[in-house]
Amino acid sequence: MLLEVLTPERKLFTGEVYGVQLPGIDGSFEVLDRHAPLIAALGKGKMKVLKNKAESEFYQIEGGFVEVLHNKATVLVEGASSIS
Repeated sequence: MLLEVLTPERKLFTGEVYGVQLPGIDGSFEVLDRHAPLIAALGKGKMKVLKNKAESEFYQIEGGFVEVLHNKATVLVEGASSIS
């Protein structure tokens, strides 16, 4: 699945991933390869990018939206920073 994470200032992440865990406004959820089309609002919290089944990256996001369509997830957030 292709993942793009965008802020108003820059493109934070682009690449093929296994999945992504996101902080929705009603609780966290996960989007995996070949997920059904979806648009959801995001709250503040931790986003986990699953690069593969063994490797992941974490970002702190400030809320926004995610769109999933045609095996591509686009995450639009107000602000984000990488967490080690």
